[in-house]
Amino acid sequence: MSASAGDREPGIPSDTAKEEIGGPTCTGENSKHDSAICSGTSEIKSRAVVKYSAAPPPTSYALLQEKTDLKLPPANWLRENPQLGSAGTTILGSSSKSKPFSSFGMAYDFIDCIGDDVDVVSDSENIKKLLKIPYSKSHVSMAVHRVGRTLLLDELDIQELFMRSSQTGDWTWLKEFYQRLIDQKWQRKKKSKEHWYQKAILSKFLYYSINGEGAAEPVSDNLNEGEEENGAEEFSSSWPTTFTSAQSDAEESDASKQESVSMDSMFALGQVTSVPKEQNLPTLFNEGESSQGLRNDFVRNIMWTFEDIHMLVGSNMPIFGGGRYPAVSLRLRDNNKPINILTGIDYWLDNLMCNVPELVMCFHVNGIVQKYEMIKTEDIPHLENSTFSTRVVKDIAQNILSFLKSNCTKEGHTYWLFKASGSDIVKLYDLTTLCEEAEEEKCQNPFTLPVAVLLYKVASNLMLKARQNRKHYGTIRTLLLNCVKLLDQERHPQIIASAHYMLSELFQLDEPPEEDGGESLRAGGSEDSYSDEDREEEEEEEDLTEDSDDNGSYGNCSSPQDDSKAVAVIRSVGELSVPEKYKSTYQIRPSCAFPVSHDKEERCRHVLSYVLKGLKAVDGSIKKESDLPAADPNTPIPLKYEDRSANGACAAEKGISLLLERAGPLQADQKHPTRSGMIPGSWQHRMKLQLFLKASKAYYVLSDAATNLLKYGRALRYIKLSLQCYDAYCSVSGTLHPQVLQFHSQCLSLCGDIQLMLAQNANNRAAYLEEYSYQTKEDQEILHSLHRESSCQAFNMATDLAMDPEYQLFVSSKCYEAAYELLVSEALKDHTSDQLAQVLKRLGNIRNEMGVFYMNQAAAMQTEKEVKKSVSVAEQEMWKKSFAFFEKGMKDFESIGDSTNTALLLCNTGRLMRICAQAHCAISADQSRGEFSPEEALYYNKAIDYYLRAMKSLASRESHPAVWDSVNWELSTTYFTLATLLQDYAPLSRKAQEQIEREVTEAMMKSLKYCDLQTESARQPLYQYRAATIHHRLASMYHSCFRNQVGDEHLRKQHRSLAELHYSKAVCLFLSLKDAPCELLRTLLERVAFAEFTMAGQSSSAAKLKSLTGAIDIMTETRHAFQLIHKELLEEQTELSESDAAESAESPDVASGPMSGFNLEEVMKLIGVFEPSFSFLLLQLIKLMTTMKRKPSNKDEELLKTYKNVYSKLLRAEKNAPLLSRVKLYIELLQQLTPETESDDTGAHKS
Repeated sequence: MSASAGDREPGIPSDTAKEEIGGPTCTGENSKHDSAICSGTSEIKSRAVVKYSAAPPPTSYALLQEKTDLKLPPANWLRENPQLGSAGTTILGSSSKSKPFSSFGMAYDFIDCIGDDVDVVSDSENIKKLLKIPYSKSHVSMAVHRVGRTLLLDELDIQELFMRSSQTGDWTWLKEFYQRLIDQKWQRKKKSKEHWYQKAILSKFLYYSINGEGAAEPVSDNLNEGEEENGAEEFSSSWPTTFTSAQSDAEESDASKQESVSMDSMFALGQVTSVPKEQNLPTLFNEGESSQGLRNDFVRNIMWTFEDIHMLVGSNMPIFGGGRYPAVSLRLRDNNKPINILTGIDYWLDNLMCNVPELVMCFHVNGIVQKYEMIKTEDIPHLENSTFSTRVVKDIAQNILSFLKSNCTKEGHTYWLFKASGSDIVKLYDLTTLCEEAEEEKCQNPFTLPVAVLLYKVASNLMLKARQNRKHYGTIRTLLLNCVKLLDQERHPQIIASAHYMLSELFQLDEPPEEDGGESLRAGGSEDSYSDEDREEEEEEEDLTEDSDDNGSYGNCSSPQDDSKAVAVIRSVGELSVPEKYKSTYQIRPSCAFPVSHDKEERCRHVLSYVLKGLKAVDGSIKKESDLPAADPNTPIPLKYEDRSANGACAAEKGISLLLERAGPLQADQKHPTRSGMIPGSWQHRMKLQLFLKASKAYYVLSDAATNLLKYGRALRYIKLSLQCYDAYCSVSGTLHPQVLQFHSQCLSLCGDIQLMLAQNANNRAAYLEEYSYQTKEDQEILHSLHRESSCQAFNMATDLAMDPEYQLFVSSKCYEAAYELLVSEALKDHTSDQLAQVLKRLGNIRNEMGVFYMNQAAAMQTEKEVKKSVSVAEQEMWKKSFAFFEKGMKDFESIGDSTNTALLLCNTGRLMRICAQAHCAISADQSRGEFSPEEALYYNKAIDYYLRAMKSLASRESHPAVWDSVNWELSTTYFTLATLLQDYAPLSRKAQEQIEREVTEAMMKSLKYCDLQTESARQPLYQYRAATIHHRLASMYHSCFRNQVGDEHLRKQHRSLAELHYSKAVCLFLSLKDAPCELLRTLLERVAFAEFTMAGQSSSAAKLKSLTGAIDIMTETRHAFQLIHKELLEEQTELSESDAAESAESPDVASGPMSGFNLEEVMKLIGVFEPSFSFLLLQLIKLMTTMKRKPSNKDEELLKTYKNVYSKLLRAEKNAPLLSRVKLYIELLQQLTPETESDDTGAHKS
């Protein structure tokens, strides 16, 4: 099929910069135009939205007079004109053929659309060529790339490729493959003179049409070089060279850059392109790729929706105003040649894509203008000789898209869609796979870099969206992994490092969202963005008229046996016209779900593996290898530990200065290369900063996770690595961002936590040391990379595994102090955060821990003293240290309003005062306890003051029940201890008996006041026991006063009633306890003795009888005590009979419970008192009842009989019988004396 060379509209790439203006038929910046073109009964839906236009608003075309000779050049010919766009700056419009990377230029500019919204990105010429496949015999050769669901189509000029191959030796494998399977004798055919003649008159016609007068701007210098009427130099290397950059390209690019300023200002309408400005991507073309023609050189970019296919199309068609419509396209036709179907489809598709409603056709004969004719776009399919079905064109489009989508499945691969001239068979090859089979370097595919860059840019763009939506993570990961797979680390370290950094960013490390805001922390952050200066274009390009067989250079012999190499084949182009012949079956990214691991450690390991790959890429690109410190990445760097004594702690103060040295937020900007030879400000420098920080964060999270698992050795190793990464970061960073400093304070704080935990868990030290010493190969390699920049020694003091708990506590406190200093420094004082409160809380806590540590040491010194001497200087030192830490801790907690912890520290200070009091106890000459000293009283009263302050700090039990109960208990205990010591070791040498009794009573009653008997808690039995003991002690004291008091009868009565009252309360409480039989027995026996003493002072028989009966009633209550003792003895016997386990049975601590085990000796002593007392009471009663003058009643006789019976049994009892049988006998005897009304279990008593 042959058609006139003038049939085609020259789509000429522009050399000028893009002037950003609205679309040709737009009234606003981004207006949308919808059109529905009807063909017969069926309707084709077509909608075009101009995304970007570099042309001024359309102006009317000049209507040429009849007989105008187009062979004569107009005055303005070949001079730059914005109305023609790129058509005005290229020799004879010879650059109609697409550039090999034109789709990439568009994809870079509209990165938002790529991967998801758009099906195809291509030059409009390529789209037209594909849709005409069933109608045309011409060859088709296109490169296809897939990114997500988007396909990028570019012309793949095999001839040019092979010409280049002859010169450079690249692509020889493809040349051999092509010659072997497709065309043995490929030749480049020269274009005919007719072709160039038609091009010339078309160019002149367009210049006449824009300006009949011929006024024009001066021709720019770079166009004068090539004004050749015929194609003197037919081959121009429009293919980018992979390794070298032509000097002329750079010069041309500079020229166009200079001109761009004026053009931009002429037609600027603000930012119309969709490239997000915040997308700071690395400048990738600074490593020798500057000759890649990756600019978007189309006059306009259009989002064209054809039926259900969304295409981003580049078009250079000049559009004019005038006529009935605001826009028309202008065409030149030879009157002697009819319009064929290919030309018709061409014109129709051009108008649809650019949303032009009308076509103006100028007819000429031998260059002489004949007439004009106007045709509506919807009428083009019905023109004579070029009738075609729009529905069929729609089916062709859908089938080709489905065919490509089903078979171009691998992201990053270059596919080749090929149809030989004159053939009906369309084949699809995977050039990437063929290239791998040919064992040639992957960089020899010139598409590799642009594809990798596009994958990277789409991933970067998605990364910005991924901040809001994590569903993109799987897609981003796939894009980046494919990007990295394509590239050679030696040639493109920057893209590889950036991609690995972004991969590491995908794994969430539980960072607070604020941390992502900083410039130095953002995904792909603080890198140079793409700039037009980095993309240079190729000026001269070939023209291939696809409608003409005459100019076709591809052989038409096609052998079917080559199908084995093809990925897919369309057996006949006719199949493309069959509706839905090809259906897209391939699911885009079937497995791009992001592998989210719930295991933190696994996520961090992923991050670190990507960081390591990124660091390797950066390190590999720094040339100063010889100057580096020699280190073998396979040799572990030893993590030494030191066993420091407490004395060494002071010397370690020097190490602390290093903790804060790194905290200087604003150091002087670095101007000299770093230790490894990096230049500050270079991409390597910026990338290393981000990778070091990312590694530091990953190790921080690992350390935090290990801490939660109680693996403190591992946690210390990880925080050491985190701080080493941070140290390296500081070594290469000129300034430290506030958010980086905040993160650093978190690291120091965690390091403090770990050292504190190690100090508290000294028993597992061997296990911790083993965990600390272990190292993975990955950690070693990351350390090796860190050591290229820094010695990483700054934080050794904080992260060494010491063997001394005191030193560990000291280090922990210093870590917290350093974290605090950071947070209150100039750089961070305006950044209000919860962190400061947390660090202050930790500071308060560590100071409490250290206070407790020194307090315990002081207590230990006391117990270790063989002979009680005066207080030693060492003890006093410990008290001072402990007190100082408690004071500091209280200030920390008070500064954050933490009343609960303040109360706890006050409580601990109270305990310290009690230890001081115990140390001051007086010792008499015979080593026995002396009188209660005034120093003891002073310290106990100080302790009471601190406990009362603690109560005041808490205000009420509701604020924190557990702490309130603890303080309450300690306060009660202190009062009780004070009273007990006053009572037992009364300072009679200094005070009167009455005064001491008053003080004892006062202290006992205060202790009783804080005995919480109502609240159900674990301490309730302890409180009950203490209250019972207090009542018992007070009763004993009043009992003693009553016995010793002479004279004041009123006072004696008072003492007697008080003794009665306290005895009855004590009995009550001991009875309710069920586990204090000895105490209950002793109290009851004392009470009986009190009754006996009262009776001794009575004279009348009736009064004596009453007192004796009361005493017997009290004695019968001892039954409850004996029952408890009996039960204990039985249990002990059972245990002994079953096994010898009695030896291993541990008694509870004396202080832990009221019973303090079963005291056999105490029981024997009490029985020794009980027996004679019981016997005496019975004897006295029998005597008194027998000698009564009045006649006894029946009841009295019964009682007397019972008393006699019990007394006789008691006298006959075997004195040497086993304790168990004796106790059993007492229970039986007492049971007989119990009144009938009283139940066995009630434990009722008379008071």
